Amino acid sequence: MSDPTIHTPSGKVRPTIAPVMREGVPVMRIDLHCHSEASHDCKTPLKLMPGACLTSNIRVLAVTDHDQVWGGLELQKIVREEGLEDDFWVIPGEEVTTREGELNALFLKERIPPNLTPEETVKEIKAQGGLVMLQHGFDPLKRHRLRPEATLRIAESIDIVETFNSRLSRRRWNAAAVVWANERNLPQAAGSDAHTIQDIGEAWVETPLRPVKTPEDLIAALRAGTVGGAWTHPVEAYLKKQWRQLKQKYRW
Repeated sequence: MSDPTIHTPSGKVRPTIAPVMREGVPVMRIDLHCHSEASHDCKTPLKLMPGACLTSNIRVLAVTDHDQVWGGLELQKIVREEGLEDDFWVIPGEEVTTREGELNALFLKERIPPNLTPEETVKEIKAQGGLVMLQHGFDPLKRHRLRPEATLRIAESIDIVETFNSRLSRRRWNAAAVVWANERNLPQAAGSDAHTIQDIGEAWVETPLRPVKTPEDLIAALRAGTVGGAWTHPVEAYLKKQWRQLKQKYRW
């Protein structure tokens, strides 16, 4: 009988990760919008993220910290050290603050500076071989959404549209993103926009299990998948976040 455990480089022993099956097909989930301790408004330790993701069958995670890329790069290193690179794929990204709102950049190697124009930000992303993702772009109550006029100017350069964000003010703004993406035949993604570890995986694309190591892998996985998620009103989400951070701080 084969050994059912895997010994990781750190010396830890973990059970073999069994695939989740859907109608006889192994499936995985993708969350393309998540924050870590690298963001100024998030305290989620990077070292805890692989376990939290795999518990929810999140096999592909984009770490999109505010104007920082080191979180995703560091998580890739942790995954390699733990011997999880065949089970869990990390996309280093950044939620970039442009002069006209935010854009998510995926598959980055280096940080993109804030306060560029949207066009300059797109150019920087593409220069690294990355993908441009329009996130929470249609919710007028999102303070940092990309302005509509900027969205139209860079529409031809957008690679992916986030059509389910767990933290929008109303569900209908996700529906508006679906319409916009369908009109342009763009791949659709989901993002938990998690700022606490408990929120990771609240939005997802479920797709047949496969490695996602390149932009081309991701686009193919998204096109083969189905968007899903759990919406939480922003006020409720904020209160939950504050409560969890207090519990963590004071170890209640």
